[in-house]
Amino acid sequence: MTIEQKKNLKVVVISDGTGETATEMTRAAVAQFPQKEIFFTRYKNVRTKEHLEAIFQEVVLHHDMIVYTIVSAELRLYVQELSKTQKVRSVDLLGPLLQSFSNVFEMEPDNQPGLLHAVNDEYFRKVAAVEFTLNHDDGRNIKTLEEADVILLGISRTSKTPLSIYLSLEGLKVVNVPIIMNMPLPEKIFDINQRKIFGLTIDPEALHEIRKNRLSRLGAVKDGDYADMNKVVEEIEWANSLFSENKRWPIFNVTGKALEETAAEIKKLLSMRKENRFKHKKRFETKPKKKS
Repeated sequence: MTIEQKKNLKVVVISDGTGETATEMTRAAVAQFPQKEIFFTRYKNVRTKEHLEAIFQEVVLHHDMIVYTIVSAELRLYVQELSKTQKVRSVDLLGPLLQSFSNVFEMEPDNQPGLLHAVNDEYFRKVAAVEFTLNHDDGRNIKTLEEADVILLGISRTSKTPLSIYLSLEGLKVVNVPIIMNMPLPEKIFDINQRKIFGLTIDPEALHEIRKNRLSRLGAVKDGDYADMNKVVEEIEWANSLFSENKRWPIFNVTGKALEETAAEIKKLLSMRKENRFKHKKRFETKPKKKS
């Protein structure tokens, strides 16, 4: 089924700034198709190839096309390359306009992202969160685990990295730790605040299909246990058993979910937990009544 035949369309907006310009331009375009339902996911402050690679992992699974505004010529070319190799439709809103102005002025643009919007403390907080998250991807730098706002645990191909990047763009410092069947988790996991930890699971059929497709895209030979259905089922059951042993770890099933759905659920739970901690603290800070 082609995108034109679909009733619903999932669009990813990628920007090296706030993404507001790209989002509004896209909304203006899709307004001409009132019979269709369009869902947006916005990625802001995307300024490295690693960010783009993580985003494309999610897009390939759950979205139909990409719309992007990126001033860096190198990154625009990389989006085009990824779009071609991953077979994802993409639209460059800013590149042709920059090239036209460059031709008229007979000079190259500054290629500085984010000039349209003022830089503030919130921006720097989000940049720091993204940097922290990238430095703690796939179980790296466990020694600073306690600095994280969110810790994601899951077996291979449960959207740990894309979800981490998405949450970091919302200003959260995220660590994702792969769990491998019959291998113990790092001891430090159990020494930190357990309310930061979230488990990711997936239905066996979905994981089997994802892993088969990944091997196919990479041109890899299907061998071993990676995409074997029986082993996939065994691996998921083992992971779920591990999660169930730790009652304070909420489990999120990512099967068929867009990234923003899982992220919204995690943020909601974080907010609830923060509110409960605040109420708990206030309750014990209340001064005792004087005896008459």
